[in-house]
Amino acid sequence: MDFSAFFMQFLSGLSQGMLMVIIASGLSLVFGTMNILNFAHGSFYMLGAYFCFAVVTLLPQISGNFWIGLLLGPLAVAGIGGLIERNVLRRIYSRHLLDQLLLTYAFILIFDDVVKMIWGIDFQSIGMPSVLSGKLDILNRSLPHYDLFLILMGPLILVGLYLLLQKTRIGRMMRATASDAEMMLALGGNVRVLFNRVFILGVWLGGMGGALISPQAAISPGMAVSIIVESFIVVVIGGLGSFWGTLLGAFIFGQFNAFGILFLPRMAIIFPFVLMALVLIIRPWGLLGRPEN
Repeated sequence: MDFSAFFMQFLSGLSQGMLMVIIASGLSLVFGTMNILNFAHGSFYMLGAYFCFAVVTLLPQISGNFWIGLLLGPLAVAGIGGLIERNVLRRIYSRHLLDQLLLTYAFILIFDDVVKMIWGIDFQSIGMPSVLSGKLDILNRSLPHYDLFLILMGPLILVGLYLLLQKTRIGRMMRATASDAEMMLALGGNVRVLFNRVFILGVWLGGMGGALISPQAAISPGMAVSIIVESFIVVVIGGLGSFWGTLLGAFIFGQFNAFGILFLPRMAIIFPFVLMALVLIIRPWGLLGRPEN
């Protein structure tokens, strides 16, 4: 195996990792700020893909309809997420963790049935946007333009998220609430409104991940369950609630998948689970996470 093959496999894993960091960062943000393990995050990813598909289908004559879907799909998902947080989730913040898990998992079943009723059970797909349909020649091998697009989109969204959290007033309030929500409430902060905005942002990230994957993968009701498992692997490896831990976990996840398929394709699917188990045994709070006091 020559260097060019290894390098292309690395880029393939990097592409997958950058997509995963967009999705998993929403899950990690919600947990880090609101202390909610949101199993429904996979459903928002699925809805992002379906909404992008719906826009492309409804606007077949418009050039660049994928980009319209990429813009509108995640926004529609974020709106749904805001309504769910306001009318359902905020009623159980003081309840046991198991109640939160059962409720958010119930939304996976609900949204699965909703998309089956609207779009059916058949696999759906959309065409690759024309501007990204080609390939880039690197070291006598070809890298799809769309993979390169995903590699660039990951850092772009992460930088935007980092600037939001570090340089804006609402970002400072999010970090303060994550550190001590009771103190934030005592100081007069509107924690309910802040939680709603955090949840909307986390859901938007999940929906964006679904919209981004729609030209590359089949869109189907079952995609919610598979992505939530992978997202939890990423955040557990990196550390629940850790921004940089999510980035590291997604990078490791992508590379394990890419090189596992290259060397041991029949066993590649178990490598991320084995890595997660090792991290939980050696460092239960994740590679860059912090242990709870």
